[in-house]
Amino acid sequence: MSGSVDVAVLGAGPQQVGHLTLNAPKTLNSLTREMVEVLTDRLTAWRDDNAIAAVVIDGTGEKAFCAGGDVQALRDSSVGTPGGPCDYAENFFAREYRMNYILHTYPKPVICWGHGVVMGGGLGILAGCSHRIVSERTRIGMPEVTIALFPDVGGSWFLNRMPGQLGRFLALTAANINATDALFAGLGTHYLAHSQHESFMAGLADADWSCDSAADVVAGVLAGLSPAIDAPPPQVEPLMATINTWAAGDDLAAIVDRVTAWQGDDAWLSRARDGLVQGSKLAASWIFRQLNTTRNATLEEVFASELRLATHIMRHPEFGEGVRALLVDKDRNPNWAYASIAAVPSDVLDGFFVPPENAPDLDLP
Repeated sequence: MSGSVDVAVLGAGPQQVGHLTLNAPKTLNSLTREMVEVLTDRLTAWRDDNAIAAVVIDGTGEKAFCAGGDVQALRDSSVGTPGGPCDYAENFFAREYRMNYILHTYPKPVICWGHGVVMGGGLGILAGCSHRIVSERTRIGMPEVTIALFPDVGGSWFLNRMPGQLGRFLALTAANINATDALFAGLGTHYLAHSQHESFMAGLADADWSCDSAADVVAGVLAGLSPAIDAPPPQVEPLMATINTWAAGDDLAAIVDRVTAWQGDDAWLSRARDGLVQGSKLAASWIFRQLNTTRNATLEEVFASELRLATHIMRHPEFGEGVRALLVDKDRNPNWAYASIAAVPSDVLDGFFVPPENAPDLDLP
């Protein structure tokens, strides 16, 4: 997969705005290791540069901000060295999580224009930014259960902070949400039409960053723009009573039974149910445990635990099979290791949560 990050600076004053654009439109701006490295290098340099007041991150094209990571390259690394270490994949995750951590702890405003598809690694970038703009065509999803991965890139942090049981439900079902849902869930902070992107960028470029705090300047630019298109109708908030009932408790098998037994006619809930039915039961098990064990974890602990789990997953054949079925052979008929939650051996699941041998260092700043 090829791709790049375009680097620019907006404005002509003594303080300017760093501008990073994911530029791989043929793959919906999916992240490669090289793109992660550019993002990390620029964010690190601009963090200590007094001439840079804020940073904005967006994506090329009309379809997507970022559809995730290069999962086929990760699969190649995984199946190429069964049992690991899977050097490319494991080091990709270490570098990506380091970049996510930098975003979450950045001392300056970081604005993400989250238009179109925002999934996986793209969601990790969005969620780490201080200002998260969503549009009429934003489609956010965490489809990892369908390929035997888990909502990483800080998912253990932001999913656990959503209202009620929503984060757990989205993680287990791979359900997509729109801009209005993203605002409700706390993933989005502002809504604007995608047609306003140019005006927003011009506002940042023309702003006077010397008078107020950078956060106040960003707030002023956003306040000067009223949405040009109404936000889409909510999908999630009207269903929260159902979501909370279905996803409550510590018994994953009971949760799965409640969701899969439903036979209603709501289209969004139907797709959510089907995502859980079709997903890996081993992945559902480690997703459930990961969210439970990180509920009160610090940000540093979250990313360390995610790297531990991701390393084990890359060394196990379930992930390679999931990507094969969905993206390589595209038969959508994965041969999952276990047919049900009850069939997943406790010792197998436990093995994903112990420190792996020869794992890469996270090396958080």
